[in-house]
Amino acid sequence: MNLSGLLQAFDDLPVYGQVRDRLGVAGLDALHLPRSVRPILLAKLFADAGKPLLLLTSRVDAVAVWQAALETWLPPGIDVLRFREPTALPFERAPWRTECRMERLAVLTRLMAGQHPLLPASKKPLLIVTSPRALLQKTLPKRKLLTNLKVIKLGQIIDLTTTLDDWRAAGYAQVSVVERACQFSQRGGIIDIFPAASAFPVRIELFGDEVDTMRYFDPNSQRSVVGDVRQIVIPPAREALPSLAKRVGEVLQVDAPPKEDDLPAWQDDIEPLLAGQVTAHLEYYLPLMYRRPASLLDYLPSDCRLVVDDWSEVQTAVRDLTGRASAVANQLITLPSYFPNPLHAWDELSAQMVQRGVTVLGEIEADPPQPAEDAPLELADLIQPGPRYGGQERPFLTQLQRARELGQRVVVVSRQAARLSELWHDFNKTRGSSTVYETRIRPKQTLLTLPPQQSLEFVQGTLADGFTLEDEQGIARLHVLSDAEIYGWNRPAPRRRRVQRASAPETYFSDIEPGDYVVHIEYGIGRFIKLVARTIGGNRREYLQIEYANGDMLYIPVHHADRLSKWLGADGGKPKLHRVGEKRWTIAKQRAQQAVNELADELLALYAARETIAGHAFAPDGEWQAALEASFPHLETEDQLAAIAAVKADMEKSMPMDRLICGDVGFGKTEVALRATFKAVMDSKQVAILVPTTVLAQQHFKTFSERLHPFPVEVAILSRFQTQTANHDTIQNIKKGRVDVVIGTHRLLSQDVGFKDLGLVIIDEEQRFGVSHKEKLKQLRTEVDVLT
Repeated sequence: MNLSGLLQAFDDLPVYGQVRDRLGVAGLDALHLPRSVRPILLAKLFADAGKPLLLLTSRVDAVAVWQAALETWLPPGIDVLRFREPTALPFERAPWRTECRMERLAVLTRLMAGQHPLLPASKKPLLIVTSPRALLQKTLPKRKLLTNLKVIKLGQIIDLTTTLDDWRAAGYAQVSVVERACQFSQRGGIIDIFPAASAFPVRIELFGDEVDTMRYFDPNSQRSVVGDVRQIVIPPAREALPSLAKRVGEVLQVDAPPKEDDLPAWQDDIEPLLAGQVTAHLEYYLPLMYRRPASLLDYLPSDCRLVVDDWSEVQTAVRDLTGRASAVANQLITLPSYFPNPLHAWDELSAQMVQRGVTVLGEIEADPPQPAEDAPLELADLIQPGPRYGGQERPFLTQLQRARELGQRVVVVSRQAARLSELWHDFNKTRGSSTVYETRIRPKQTLLTLPPQQSLEFVQGTLADGFTLEDEQGIARLHVLSDAEIYGWNRPAPRRRRVQRASAPETYFSDIEPGDYVVHIEYGIGRFIKLVARTIGGNRREYLQIEYANGDMLYIPVHHADRLSKWLGADGGKPKLHRVGEKRWTIAKQRAQQAVNELADELLALYAARETIAGHAFAPDGEWQAALEASFPHLETEDQLAAIAAVKADMEKSMPMDRLICGDVGFGKTEVALRATFKAVMDSKQVAILVPTTVLAQQHFKTFSERLHPFPVEVAILSRFQTQTANHDTIQNIKKGRVDVVIGTHRLLSQDVGFKDLGLVIIDEEQRFGVSHKEKLKQLRTEVDVLT
């Protein structure tokens, strides 16, 4: 969806011209805009200025929201870059995810255009969205990036040995086959490399010392994906340059030797750093590598415009961030006193920003004063929130009619655009309107030009909120309506994906409190007492004190904490402590291994049987499937969309599906099941949804009935909450094929329940069913598609 044509609605507003002219003037300039209109105005300012622009928003999760919103309002072809925050907390000795490093380096590399002799200045200005955490993070200085930035052009003469050495020094790993970012391989005169700032790896073929050809290739298939490439840019693989690791090791060893109470991790890292080895958490030592680390501000060109969403909210976020960083540093009581803060001081960066000029879309203060009655007209005064209809269609349609009669532009952006267009068509037919109103308006995907006066446009898509733009006389010139105004709901902000990252030893046991039961991989169940410091062999280190049966104490070095895990009992009771050295723990592990082996044998037999049975291959999605999915009133997460796509792909295969969907409560597993259900019903198959409790059956029945109500789908429930007569009728209708979807408890597994043409079984919380029920479910897995 693209609505860039609506930017022209601001063109002849004098107050907008004043805001545009103040962009980049030193100081803080607050616009007091409502949130609904901030993305369109920022897109307009960026498009008119023709200069690079940095947007600072207070929350990490808001960065992705802003990125998506700006892509909606900006003209096609403009990239919105996201400068990501590190995945490790400040002072946390943990690695940064490769994707994070790549995105950060991609932005820094783009900002170097025009400063490297082989990188011409970009013709299109950059728009970057970031958060306080990313802005404050110290990074490598510009001159270091410039020195380590390599450009290879077609026909260039290169020294192969020097080139490969440069890549190693920049953090690239040499492998036999390039499969992921920041890797390279060499086979004679063929070199593969996956640059940190590239979407695909590149295959370079040499003719002697000359670069003969360069092509992007798919890392999975190892086949070329596009034609010849004339130039590639290879930035360093990480902001913490491996070539400077030795300097860090020398600082730790000589300039400031570790004290007696320093963490063992420092001592463990000194030797690898002195050897120049690339450790996974090398960015932890980034503040020690550079005498004057840079920030993102140092990379911005002098004409870059600075915009802040809400100044007061950013300051609050900075206080929270620095407070959390101090808390982590204080927990690491053995952190060396000379270790620099990985974050720049906000006071210094904010002063630089104000000196360059900051436009604040919202407010500077948390509680801004009310404007005086004689205050001059501002742009915010011309923007009003859209009226709310709460799902009442007739007032909504009547207002559309009135706006058109007044010659005003109306743009309706909705996931139900096609349905609303039909309602508008029927509304005007019943009112006997002229033919101009009777013409059916087909929903669009884009509005690249400003619609004329008295026009009505339906656009398929989503907006967080709509608004009304008035002229300086208070007359509406543009109405933008979203699902928030029409139905009373809108799509929530995308949930930030939870990413598991490797824990540092000092944070691995942070969720274990004194008195908690723990399990050691070698000694079994014990009780965590406390963290103690002991001197052994002249070295003072920290240990976890674990109590075992008969009062035995075991002291586990902190850097071996990954051999411990918190005990999680099924019934929540207290376990019996093991004795150090006894065989009970060994026997328990052997029994568990035997049970795993037996389960593996059963699964092998089950899947061997499934391979030999031809199931039903469901047809691809149709128009009704798209209509059902468009009615989902929430934003699908990336994982949810991936799960839906995987389930559909399995259903369209001839082999019976057996797929497991895992997710936390409230993260959309039911929606995955509902879309699979509808896909099966659209292929004239019946669906059985098996749940462990009657309460859950009732909840699913309500959800499925409401979502499937607009379609000719018969949904029934089979549980003890229904009368005996109702259950009997339901069973008969299932056998006759009159019921498309039946939701029930283990009653569905009874002998008297039969289906006319069962195509899909959905099992909710299978682990809560008994042994006999699981045997029945095991049989189903060889006959029909199963989604758990």
